[in-house]
Amino acid sequence: MAYVIGIDGGTESLRAHVFDLSGRARGVGKCAYTTQFPEPGRAEQNPDDWWHAAGVAVREALVAAEVDPDQITAIACDTTSCTVVALDDQGRPLRPCLLWMDVRAHREAADVAGCGDPGLRLNGNGAGPVSPEWMIPKALWIKRHQPELWARAAMVGEYQDFLTLRLTGHWVASLNNVTMRWHYQTEHGGWPSSMLARLDLADLQDRWPSKIVAPGQQIGPLTAQAAAHLGLLAGTPVVQGGADAFIGMIGLGVTQPGDLALITGSSHLQLGVAARTVHAPGVWGTYMDCVYPGRPIIEGGQTSTGSVIAWFKRNFAEHIEFDTLNAQAAALPPGAEGLLAVDHFQGNRTPHTDALARGAITGLTLKHTPAHVYRALVESVCFGTRAIVDAFGEAFSARRIVVAGGATRSPFWLQVHADTLGIALELTEETEACALGSAILAAHGAGHFPSIDAACDAMVRTARRIEPDMDAHAAYAPIYARYLDAYGALKPLRDTE
Repeated sequence: MAYVIGIDGGTESLRAHVFDLSGRARGVGKCAYTTQFPEPGRAEQNPDDWWHAAGVAVREALVAAEVDPDQITAIACDTTSCTVVALDDQGRPLRPCLLWMDVRAHREAADVAGCGDPGLRLNGNGAGPVSPEWMIPKALWIKRHQPELWARAAMVGEYQDFLTLRLTGHWVASLNNVTMRWHYQTEHGGWPSSMLARLDLADLQDRWPSKIVAPGQQIGPLTAQAAAHLGLLAGTPVVQGGADAFIGMIGLGVTQPGDLALITGSSHLQLGVAARTVHAPGVWGTYMDCVYPGRPIIEGGQTSTGSVIAWFKRNFAEHIEFDTLNAQAAALPPGAEGLLAVDHFQGNRTPHTDALARGAITGLTLKHTPAHVYRALVESVCFGTRAIVDAFGEAFSARRIVVAGGATRSPFWLQVHADTLGIALELTEETEACALGSAILAAHGAGHFPSIDAACDAMVRTARRIEPDMDAHAAYAPIYARYLDAYGALKPLRDTE
């Protein structure tokens, strides 16, 4: 039997999964690491902790799977995106990483957004945003605020690149990461050299990996030192992965134009395979070749979704079980008997790109109960998802949507998503989509399948479908129109101080 390992380097822990070639998990290992928050808006981790965790997790996974090292035919990794590292010429960390959620580089992000470079077409066709979480603002912050460290930094990259370096000894970047967060564009000259020059950051390109490897392609063999650390055989092929959510698209089987990955949790992320390249306000991307060769990926996101539901439950329905809330809300008609909510509790990421947007609940009467408010909030999140899908325009026409994350635990929430969109939702058997996506890339890179698509066909299985109630979809039409109108109506009323 042949097996592959998918490593998922997350925010709180690293998980290693042993998969067989049918996509079934045979064993899992996990090792947590700590995050430091030295100041408000800052978040850091020690990159050496990731490497320690990889050794622990891979060994645990092998034991749990009862698999011998010589049965592992390849390994691939996905990691958090925009977790930036600065290394010396020996690959040793010079400082803790700037974790993806670190937003200290907000002034630098504004400078990037205002630099006027054509590379900003990836950011809503220049309308923004440029997030302080991303690579270039963080690197610019290090250069401006830690110039002595910058002078000693021989390598600047991401969590993904650090793991690759430790596994293979090769300093290479993933085409996935660089296209969607480093402003690399395969269609427009590659590296963003003119953008870096405008920002007095041309020396960053010298620190970035000079070689780029696409997801699913071999990087090199596992070194003897890395093999000893992981409990694997030296020479085991290491295959390129990328950023967790984007590799999760592969683990969900989202491969063809019109396919959308709806990744839910505290926030929602919408990642679709577009029919053609498009750069327009209200969307991010498209990113050509980001996941699959020759296919553009379009991106949207909602800042607060599950977090809004958690806020309501914590503050106003603490003693009501979610099962009870779901049942009571499901018994109500679309529109929660005149109640309308807006989900912009932490601003709007897309399609409005408005950090100052705020949430609202309107239409309250003395008849309304916690179940009414709960339903209205769920509907607002689902309307927000539909607004993003609609904003994608002609370049993306959703034909199937595959859902992962926290919302999959609520049949009510899934049904409202299907009803508001008017499209069936699919759930997959394997819930760890990111790890499976990495395993699929490993299986393809090892030569077990001729393409990523073929590997997905063999390793991803649909567990169930949620069909939309088209009567409910029709009932939602005027309510959705009111939701769209609410953004403009509320804008003059908000306190922007």
